[in-house]
Amino acid sequence: MLLSLSHISKSYGPTVVLSNVSFVVNQGDRMALVGPNGVGKSTLLRVLAGAEQPDGGTVDVPRPLDVGYLPQMPSYAAGQTVDDLVREAHGRIGTVQVRLREVEDALSRAIGVSQSSLLEEHAALSEQFERLGGYDLDRRLDAVFAGLGVAHVTRDRKVAGLSGGEKARAGLACLLLRSPDLLLLDEPTNHLDAAALAWLEEYLRKQRAAFIVVSHDRAFVNRTATAIVEIDEHLRDARVFPGSYDAYLAARERELARWREAYEREHEEIRDLRAAIKGSARRVGHTNRPPPDNDKFAKTFFGENVQRAVARNVRAAEHKLREILETPLLKPPEPLRLHVGFDEEAPTGHAPLIATGIWKRYGARTVLEDVSLTLGARSRVVLTGPNGAGKSTLLRLLAGREHPDAGSITHAPTVRPGYLDQEGEDVDPSRTVFDVYCAGLEGHADALQADLFRHGLFRHPDEAKRVADLSVGQRRKLQLARLIAQRPNLLLLDEPTNHIDFPTLEALEEALAAFPGPAFAVSHDRRFVQRFGGEVWELRAGRLFTR
Repeated sequence: MLLSLSHISKSYGPTVVLSNVSFVVNQGDRMALVGPNGVGKSTLLRVLAGAEQPDGGTVDVPRPLDVGYLPQMPSYAAGQTVDDLVREAHGRIGTVQVRLREVEDALSRAIGVSQSSLLEEHAALSEQFERLGGYDLDRRLDAVFAGLGVAHVTRDRKVAGLSGGEKARAGLACLLLRSPDLLLLDEPTNHLDAAALAWLEEYLRKQRAAFIVVSHDRAFVNRTATAIVEIDEHLRDARVFPGSYDAYLAARERELARWREAYEREHEEIRDLRAAIKGSARRVGHTNRPPPDNDKFAKTFFGENVQRAVARNVRAAEHKLREILETPLLKPPEPLRLHVGFDEEAPTGHAPLIATGIWKRYGARTVLEDVSLTLGARSRVVLTGPNGAGKSTLLRLLAGREHPDAGSITHAPTVRPGYLDQEGEDVDPSRTVFDVYCAGLEGHADALQADLFRHGLFRHPDEAKRVADLSVGQRRKLQLARLIAQRPNLLLLDEPTNHIDFPTLEALEEALAAFPGPAFAVSHDRRFVQRFGGEVWELRAGRLFTR
C-alpha cells in the first residue's frame, strides 16, 4: 500500500467539497478521478499532494513516498528557467547518485561486517537509481521532451516567456523525469496535441509508478486507467469502480437503473399508504350503519371490533409512512439536457463566412500564411494540428477578435457568430456568475435567471458566487451558458471539451448534433471529433490543409 485515505472532509466556508472520502492506493494502481465540475477532484489531488490539509480524516502513508503533483495551472518562480526545472527533476536521482558514490568510496576501505552492510546498501541504491532512470537520464530527458512536443524549447528559456501550452508540457516533462512513486496529474491532456497525447498514453501504460489522473479526455481515461474513482455530486464521498472508463459507464448505468426502480417502488408505496389511510377513515364511517335486524348488541360488538381493526391498520400504515418519509431515497439525477438555445435560423447565403489570403505575424514570426477557407450554410469542420500551429489565432480572426495583417474575412449579413475561446477572456473573475451571464444580453432579470438554470449547468446557490471562486470547469460552463444565450447561428469553438465534465460534454455533443448551422471547432478530443462529424482540416506550419 502506498497510502490510504480515511474519512477525508474539506469545506470552503459553508460549501462542503469533500465528505467522508475513503479509498486505498496501492503500488501500480492507475486511477482516474471523475465527477461533475466543482465536485472536488482538484481539491482531493491537492490534499493527496500535501498542498492542502483536510478539515477532517487522515491520509496514512506507511513509508516514505515521493509524490509528483501537476496542478491544472502550475506556477513558477520569477526568473526560473527550463534548466532549473530539469535540475529540480534530477533532485531525487542526484541524491541517490551522491550516496552511491559515498558508499562506493567507503567500500574501497571497508572490511568484514561493515563491508557486508555497505554491499547491501549499494545493491539497494543501485536498484533505486536504475528504477529512477539514472543510468539513461540524458536519453530519457531528450525522449520525454520530444514526446511531449517541447524539444524545441532551449534550457536557458525563461519559463515565464513560454506559451501556456509550453509551460504545461515542460512542467509535465520534468515531473515525469523525476520518476516519483505516485503521480498526481490534474488535466495533463489539455495542452497536448495528438502526437503528444499518444506518447503520454504509452508512457503511462508502461511506467511502473502509480498514478491518479483527472482528465476530461474520455479516450485517454479509457486507455490509461484501470480503476475509476467517482466523487458523488450530492454526497461528496468517493467510490472505486474497477476497470476502464467504459466499464465504469456500464456499471453506473446498471446502478442508476436499479436506483430509479427503487425510487419508483418507494413512491408507489407512499401513494398506496396514503390512499389506505384516507380510505380507512371512510370505511370507519360504514361500520356505524345499523345491521338489518336492528340488533344493538351485534351492532356494538361488530362495530367496535371493525373499528379496532381499522384503527390498527391505520396506525400501522401511518407508522410505515413516517419511517419512509424520515429517510426517503434520494431522487435519481435526471439526465443533463441542454435545451438547445442555438438559433435554428441558419444564416442566409451560400457562404456565411469566407476567408481569403489570410496572413498573420507576431513580430518576426509568421503564424498564418496565405490561409483561405469557406464555410457553407451546413459546414461542419474540425481543425487539428500541432500546438503552436496557429489554430487559436485563426479562430480569433474568424470571430473578429483580431484582424489579419493581410487578406480578408467576410461574414454574410445575417451571420451572428458565437465564439468559445480557450482562456475565457470575457469571464470577469471579480463579478458574480449572474452578472457575467447577463452581460450584453437583453431581457428581464427573472427571465435571464430562469434561462441560466434551465440548462442544468448552474443551480440557484451558484448565481451569487464570484467567478473567482468557481472551479476552472465551472467557469467553462459559464462560457457555454453565455454562448447558448447569445443564440448564434455560426459556431466557432476553441477546444470546447477542455475542463468540461463528462455529463456536460455528452450533453454539449447532443446539442451540437442538433445545431443546423455551420460549426467550426478546434479540438484534440478524439471522441468529440468522431461525434462532431463533418470534415477534418489540419493547420501545419501556418498553412491550411483540407482533406
